[in-house]
Amino acid sequence: MVSLHDKRLVIFGCGYVGSALARAVVAAGASVEALTRNPEKAAALREAGLAKVVVADLSTDTWHGQIVGGADFVVNCVSSGGPDAYRQSYVGGMHSVLAWAAKGAAPVETFVYTSSTSVYPQGGGVIVDESAPAEGASPNGAIIRESEALLQHAPASAVRRHFILRLAGIYGPGRHHLLDQLRAGADQLGGSGAHRLNLAHRDDIVAAILAGLGAPATVGSGLFNVADSAPALRAEVVAWLAARLGRPVPGFDGSATTRRGGAPMPDRIISNARIQQVLGWRPQYPDYRAGYEKLLSL
Repeated sequence: MVSLHDKRLVIFGCGYVGSALARAVVAAGASVEALTRNPEKAAALREAGLAKVVVADLSTDTWHGQIVGGADFVVNCVSSGGPDAYRQSYVGGMHSVLAWAAKGAAPVETFVYTSSTSVYPQGGGVIVDESAPAEGASPNGAIIRESEALLQHAPASAVRRHFILRLAGIYGPGRHHLLDQLRAGADQLGGSGAHRLNLAHRDDIVAAILAGLGAPATVGSGLFNVADSAPALRAEVVAWLAARLGRPVPGFDGSATTRRGGAPMPDRIISNARIQQVLGWRPQYPDYRAGYEKLLSL
């Protein structure tokens, strides 16, 4: 694995995942710069020892003069910023980052983009790997797929190598809605328990990003799913959490379970085999029990 020591990394959309990544890379001896739209997040990042933190809207070019181009590594882990801002955040943001990269003294050596498994339309309990078609997903998924394509077709003057990481449902410290509902004593949850939850712990996502940044030069650009190794039915996860909390198992109201943007929640198994084979990544939290057990201990 390539060392990050004395390398320069710029993180765009430095929020939940990006902040954890920034701390890990600073600890590895890299110089880290970040862009966030949140002033409070920016203050926390400065305290964490980042070399520079810029507060700006990624989709604009107002920040281009504040962050010097030619970085060794770039990570774009922007989030939507709200249900009405998908195109602005993902497509507009990617346009802006690639325009900035093309103006640098040298191309970005490795660019990692945290995308989403929401680009996949498949359901019906099928196994979904990176060869699965990503057309026909939800409107939000189609927007994210469009942003992926921008990076995949970026000129060599902007990016030498890229990795697109399609993340499953993110959870981790401070981000565990299902656990919060049970702790609050909910006796009924919305939707159904009959679809599988494909989850990715924040720390495993950070490890996947680091695996991309540190991949040897012999590994070319690629597309990878990032998920744990044992998707489980939502009802199973709820029952296990309820037992661990010593609470009655809540029921489900049977309403249509939807993703962000209103699309139906599909039942499928996201395969993580490719990233394990190519980048050598292994999840520290291979199933929901391992991940939630850690959260319950916090």
